[in-house]
Amino acid sequence: MKKILILGAGQSSSSLIKYLIKKAPENNWEITVGEKNISLAEEKTAGSQYAKSIEFDVFEDEKSKAEIAQFDLVISMLPAAFHIHVAKICGALGKNMLTASYVSPEIKALAKEFEEKGALLVMEMGLDPGIDHMSAMKVLDRIKEEGNELTAFETFTGGLLAPAEEENPWQYKFTWNPRNVVLAGQGNVKFIQEGRYKYIPYHKLFERTEVIHIPGHGYFEGYANRDSLKYLKSYKLEGIQTLYRGTLRRPGFCKAWNVFVQLGATDDTYELEQVGQMTHRQFLNSFLQYNPNDSVELKLAHYLNIGLESEIMYRIKWLGLFDETPVGLNKGTPAQVLEHILRKKWTIQPTDKDMIVMWHKFDFLVNGKPKQIQSHMVVTGENSVETGMSKTVGLPLAITAKLILQEKIKLTGIHIPTKKELYEPVLEELENMGFEFQEREVTN
Repeated sequence: MKKILILGAGQSSSSLIKYLIKKAPENNWEITVGEKNISLAEEKTAGSQYAKSIEFDVFEDEKSKAEIAQFDLVISMLPAAFHIHVAKICGALGKNMLTASYVSPEIKALAKEFEEKGALLVMEMGLDPGIDHMSAMKVLDRIKEEGNELTAFETFTGGLLAPAEEENPWQYKFTWNPRNVVLAGQGNVKFIQEGRYKYIPYHKLFERTEVIHIPGHGYFEGYANRDSLKYLKSYKLEGIQTLYRGTLRRPGFCKAWNVFVQLGATDDTYELEQVGQMTHRQFLNSFLQYNPNDSVELKLAHYLNIGLESEIMYRIKWLGLFDETPVGLNKGTPAQVLEHILRKKWTIQPTDKDMIVMWHKFDFLVNGKPKQIQSHMVVTGENSVETGMSKTVGLPLAITAKLILQEKIKLTGIHIPTKKELYEPVLEELENMGFEFQEREVTN
């Protein structure tokens, strides 16, 4: 019997756990879900004879080592900062491990230990990063194998709301970690465009957007991810003229979000005073100049040079930021307070359906003539539990777990899914499950 330990039972774990429980009888698996909040784990495993729940705290070092030692494979769905604790234990014990998060320098330093122990750690095996890597590499490898010269590659992914009748001018709710949404784009934003290295400072990021049309689904806008350059080597794209990775939102989102950036409301470096007595309106006003004769609305419009009746002001009003509603926190940074306020309107409700949109563009030369391929995938969730995000994050991990336990993947060390040995079987099963990319050649 093979034993699987899943750490974390949050929203993105639902499809992962469901898949593995379904495959457990035919593969003779025993599944354990470890979670600090054990009731959350019990919700995911209830009624299955192949799965059980345990209380697990990654910071209880000795207990964590004793638990992990019992398993053949560990899948970490914990917050990204916690993966290093799990990886150190797995590396020392020679246990296979999977996660959807980005490879950090600290984890990368464990590669030799995993290799020496004959163990495998696959990271970035979710949606973005994950399906984006695999679907891109499938086309990139094909273009190169046909002897063509790749000149540009752009890729965008967005976790959005599916079109609905509900009035929501942002056309957005949280489908992933809200904190990551609020802090998006901070740090170094860098990419290559037409052979030149480009950098965007955070305060300009949401003004530098690209419009993207996806047939059958309309228009979207994209802003740059923090660091596209780190994938030059992983994608084997050294020498390419353009490499750009970004995030998709509905049109108008970025201009409105830029209000919070310009105010300083996404700052996470200091704590505000008297948050316990603060209202939404007072939070907004705390970033504006003092003028007893002007309203908060007027001061905000003047500060950002936007109209009082503009669409941007309407979006801010819809969020309730001009209301005298208590924030509901005792303390917090501007980013933490903003996140708390946004959760009130942007939390997925039982009847909501999310939508995942991924889009790639490949420019290349065939006998010196320019060609372009565009491909896209759109996945709509079923409800607030069976979300598109949960499926596209969890299923690649689940399929990879199956392949490892069936000994169909022979790699050791630390990898992301850019090798055919990883991406081909995972993509094949995803396609059989209905997660297909539509590909078309575009005339320049």
